[in-house]
Amino acid sequence: MIPTMRWFGPSDPVSLFAIRQAGCTGVVTALHQISVGEVWPVADIQARQQLVEADNSEYSPLHWLVVESLPVHEDIKKGRPAREQYIDNYKTSLRNLAACGIRTVCYNFMPVLDWSRTNLSYEMPDGSRALRFVWQDFAVFDLCILRRPSAEADYEPEVAAAARAQFDAMSEAERQHLTNTVLLGLPGSEEDFELAGFQGLLDEYAQIDADTLRQNLHYFIQQVGPVAAEVGVNLCIHPDDPPYPLLGLPRVVSTEADLTALMAAYDHPSNGITYCTGSLGVRQDNDLPGIVRRLGHRIHFVHLRATKREENPRNFHEADHLAGDVDMYAVVRELVLQEQRRQRKGFGQPQLPMRPDHGHQMLDDLHKKTYPGYSAIGRLRGLAELRGLELGIRRSLEPDTPAATAATTDTPAAHAAARLLA
Repeated sequence: MIPTMRWFGPSDPVSLFAIRQAGCTGVVTALHQISVGEVWPVADIQARQQLVEADNSEYSPLHWLVVESLPVHEDIKKGRPAREQYIDNYKTSLRNLAACGIRTVCYNFMPVLDWSRTNLSYEMPDGSRALRFVWQDFAVFDLCILRRPSAEADYEPEVAAAARAQFDAMSEAERQHLTNTVLLGLPGSEEDFELAGFQGLLDEYAQIDADTLRQNLHYFIQQVGPVAAEVGVNLCIHPDDPPYPLLGLPRVVSTEADLTALMAAYDHPSNGITYCTGSLGVRQDNDLPGIVRRLGHRIHFVHLRATKREENPRNFHEADHLAGDVDMYAVVRELVLQEQRRQRKGFGQPQLPMRPDHGHQMLDDLHKKTYPGYSAIGRLRGLAELRGLELGIRRSLEPDTPAATAATTDTPAAHAAARLLA
């Protein structure tokens, strides 16, 4: 796989040099300064490319390989008449990206909120800090801070009662901190949601159920997919995070069945998947290695991270990359086999761009301000572990290579056998 890391642009505290020194050859970035729904001009795309590649003549090269994300406007998700203009803008952006040589575009279809967490600095046993989601904490926000109408029906009675007791015991500063965490904006964005107008954003989805949202998603891909196919761009949808409804909002990219239905809605290789083990792995009913076996030909981009479900299965935290509930060995093995299949049959990208998704805040980064989940050292550790795992798997699948043969014959048992044969 091609090692990459996400970079949020010139304001990112993690430099391109840090990404290069971590062993990456690809950069995953986006034009966060452009408002959602507006066209990405060629000049702006080229300016970002020039930033990424500025030191390539002197150092090991970096290239902008993946867009994450080209956001989908809310009017498209809601199926409003204005969606036609925003879809046209999206098509133009795809053409402009293709003209600049960028061929992989990640997007998501989560309504209002992007990914959601209730704790951005959960302390792990080793003292590092991770992202965490706690269902009861989210209920505190929903029931007691936002006070969303009809929210009570979304929570188990014991969770609702515990949330109200927890709220009563919290200080005003603790309540504000939880609010700020839940309403955090898109990664890379400087704008968070405001509590005062947030309920109004939710109300706009009052008549949109899961079936309607799914229809709007399928309509979107049916409109933009042919343009992506025409210009040679691979679109890849990111799964919901967490993969279940929140705040009364439907989510329709949470299971293998959701992904299969979307792939059928526009049945072309340009309509593909961002395979995120963290998002999909939160649900126990998602068979992660099986998804690669069955849908691997539509995977265009890979996010590898592990989550750990807690006593309440809706609670989870982000574990070390090789720990948690994700069988990372089985997942990476299937991805390696998928790449080998592509190389043999000559279809698709022979190498998948992969990034170590998120990472624990640790070591010197504990004293720095970074985007939640995107500190340098935690991702460096994750990438090193994942690359080592991949190398081991590749060697185990190629036993006749000289290196593997030497490794298996240069052992005391092998030497003893050789003496007996002599």
